[in-house]
Amino acid sequence: MKHVIEVEKISKTLNENSILQDVTFSIEAGKIYGFVGKNGSGKTMLFRILAGLVDKDSGSLKYDGEEHIFGKQIPLRMGVLIENAGMYPEFSAIENLKLLASINKRITTKEIEESIRAVGLDPKDKRKIQKYSLGMKQRITFAQAIMEKPDLLLLDEPTNALDKEGVVLIRQRIKEQKDRGCIVCLASHNREDIDTLCDEIYQIEDGILYPERKDNEK
Repeated sequence: MKHVIEVEKISKTLNENSILQDVTFSIEAGKIYGFVGKNGSGKTMLFRILAGLVDKDSGSLKYDGEEHIFGKQIPLRMGVLIENAGMYPEFSAIENLKLLASINKRITTKEIEESIRAVGLDPKDKRKIQKYSLGMKQRITFAQAIMEKPDLLLLDEPTNALDKEGVVLIRQRIKEQKDRGCIVCLASHNREDIDTLCDEIYQIEDGILYPERKDNEK
């Protein structure tokens, strides 16, 4: 099934400040969508609403034609990397991912290990996460986002804190998610991430979404 998400006139206000204003767009499986804008423009809030973490004030959000009600389980498998999702610092990488995987019980230990190797880390590394560098923490957070082979992948600054080698690796993994039919939403201040990876680009300014034309093809 080719998944489709439809967002229509979604608005959100916090403390009398308009965060999102009548945001409307449609996204589908097998594409990478870029969202660019300054800090505070509304990108992260939009991702939180798509993830079901925050309720919209108004508008419609549909997954495969079914309108989503806040608090109800989203019908798509989802992977999320938003604002450095927390890990237990006293646990190792494999212990953290096993704990997260135990919630849905969809994947095996072997698949968890594969996701760790996919980001260039060793699943047998017994060091606690608190001993990891910022780049290593970013890699393992990305690993948790992809380990259950999500239908929807929400990535907020996925290459943050990575060295050149890490950036190349994570970009390749993002492309692989697209190739297997995932919907990928990517927010990044690194314009090269956006231009290299994205099929369609949206600009967010003061909570208003504009389509940005992209001329080159990948």
